[in-house]
Amino acid sequence: MAAPGASPSLRRLLRPRSIAVIGGKAAGAVVAQLDRLGYAGEIWPVHPRAAEVEGRRAYPSVAALPAAPDAAFLGINRHDSIEVMGALAARGAGGAVAYASGFAEAGAGGRALQDRLAAAAGAMPFFGPNCHGFINYADGALLWPDQHGGKRVSRGVAIVTQSGNIGLNLTMQRRALPIAYLVTLGNQAAIGAAAVIEALLEDERVTAIGLHLEGLDDAAGVARAAARARERGVPIVALKTGRSAAGAQLAISHTAALAGADAAMDAYLRKIGIVRVPSLAALIETLKLLHVHGPLPGRDIASMSCSGGEAALIADAAEGRRLRFRAPSEAAAARLAAILPELVAISNPLDYHSFIWGDEAALTETFAAMMAADYALTCLILDFPRRPACDDRDWLISAAALIAAARRSGRRAAVLASLPETMPEERAEMLMTAGIAPLCGIEDALAAIEAAADAGEAVDAQAATFAATPPLRGAGIRSLSEREGKRALAGYGLAIPEGRLAATAEAAMTAAAALGFPVAVKAAGARTAHKTEIGGVRLGLGDAAAVGDAVAALLPLGEAVLVERMVEGAVAELIIGARRDPVIGLHLLIGAGGVFTEILADSRPLVPRASRQEIEEALRALAVARLLDGYRGQPAGDVEAAIAAVLALQSFVLDNADRLIECEINPLIVRRKGEGAVVADALIRLADGATDA
Repeated sequence: MAAPGASPSLRRLLRPRSIAVIGGKAAGAVVAQLDRLGYAGEIWPVHPRAAEVEGRRAYPSVAALPAAPDAAFLGINRHDSIEVMGALAARGAGGAVAYASGFAEAGAGGRALQDRLAAAAGAMPFFGPNCHGFINYADGALLWPDQHGGKRVSRGVAIVTQSGNIGLNLTMQRRALPIAYLVTLGNQAAIGAAAVIEALLEDERVTAIGLHLEGLDDAAGVARAAARARERGVPIVALKTGRSAAGAQLAISHTAALAGADAAMDAYLRKIGIVRVPSLAALIETLKLLHVHGPLPGRDIASMSCSGGEAALIADAAEGRRLRFRAPSEAAAARLAAILPELVAISNPLDYHSFIWGDEAALTETFAAMMAADYALTCLILDFPRRPACDDRDWLISAAALIAAARRSGRRAAVLASLPETMPEERAEMLMTAGIAPLCGIEDALAAIEAAADAGEAVDAQAATFAATPPLRGAGIRSLSEREGKRALAGYGLAIPEGRLAATAEAAMTAAAALGFPVAVKAAGARTAHKTEIGGVRLGLGDAAAVGDAVAALLPLGEAVLVERMVEGAVAELIIGARRDPVIGLHLLIGAGGVFTEILADSRPLVPRASRQEIEEALRALAVARLLDGYRGQPAGDVEAAIAAVLALQSFVLDNADRLIECEINPLIVRRKGEGAVVADALIRLADGATDA
């Protein structure tokens, strides 16, 4: 794979003026599809024995071609692909698609072959291996050995997927999504998502980018590409599938269980401004909406329909989503009341009844009045009847009225069919040509609207700084004792209780008397990572006798005991920590701590470098935040101290990124407002060979 940060030029490969197709049946299929798509450039088949392929003269080898091709399709077996890849690189080709399978996806032997393939290509970029290729519908160019359902477009969205079959299926959609590029990545031996995004951003005909990801090749590279997309004003949305268990054996903390790979990926995508969507249908609808209107400037939306049933459907479907059906302004409501009969209740969602059905002038005035309330998007629910069994002229009148109202008001509008089947492709294309977003299915449409609003916020936000995690500089693992870990964290400004180690009951009682009662006594040693589970903690000990009894019970569990002054004035307990994900690297977690960690599983992941605002938003999103605000008359917690603790932990994590495996503070005791937050327990594990922190 290309080194992190490398961005090979893909212009010749993606927008070729000459294409070499190498092989038999698969290569012939590429030629047939090029002809079907109307490709105007040179097509040069290469076959060692055939005189022609699909009616075109075939050349016996790459060396015999009239010139270095801009792009080449390798429809040959995996062993021959290595030799031909080298020949193409030597000839100066612009890039290639390696179609053959049996490489890294097939095990260690295949991995070795894939390494040889990449070495043969050298600096020449290529997609694959185990890759279906790509289709450029804007220029009519493709390296694609199969049928596809797309057609030529002058501008449209780009879709990048690791799966050839998912890509094929997306070309078959009948929802009027204009696809300018479809790129499949395969095994990503040389080109990953980051390089493709960078290349697509060079084409001004690309209006939005959709990603279907099973994994990432280069998290830092994708972050850089996302930042460039924001600069260009091209929104990116992603459907991320799969769950990664890689690296789970490295983690023993609660943080590891709470901040799973999928939650970490979600935080990463949010951090870099890529909007995540839940399904293929939502991906299509979101890309369609972004293509027509771009990112939405807010979350206030309007719905109009001639049926109370439809109004109730969309109102119910929006429940729990980050969208608002704000009531029309007084001026808009008065204008609507003047147009519509008295029986119509002015509201949002608006059921305008069927009194004006088929009356284009009245419908136009109604729609324009609703749009005057300045919503981010105004939706008309309209399900076209089935043709040819039914006549859709009245429905077309409603569509024409919406188009006229949108043009008059300059507002964004969409026609929303409650069922995908009731938005025929030709009607969707008509609406899109008129600047109206055609959306299919209430649930998917609302998911798309929410995602487009997220994209709007990502555009408005300052470019996030993604802190790429360096590799570990040790192969083994060393756990710091609780006392060592706390001292390391104290060096970053985190408050820790005063405490002393003791190896005997007498020493523990002396320490407790010096610290002042009440105290906590804990088992200390390498075997005590989870002290609560092994009964290794005694709290609130008020005299020397209680300390002596506790030490007698705890010393067998470890090598010593840790005696600490009890932290009083607790309002809430948090868990804050960091762990290393195999894809995105180190990331943070904040959640409900103490005994509630596993019971509530109430947590939020954060990706470094998290801002103070991001940390506060994550904290406020927790259920335990109600305690911090002073639940039912209880004292409020020191929220500022909790935020400061997370910022301090983040500094520790970033400074130790090349050796930190995981870190957990559980609990962080948040005291009353103005009294701070204290680290009650800490677990830190470092790569072996790191002796300080």
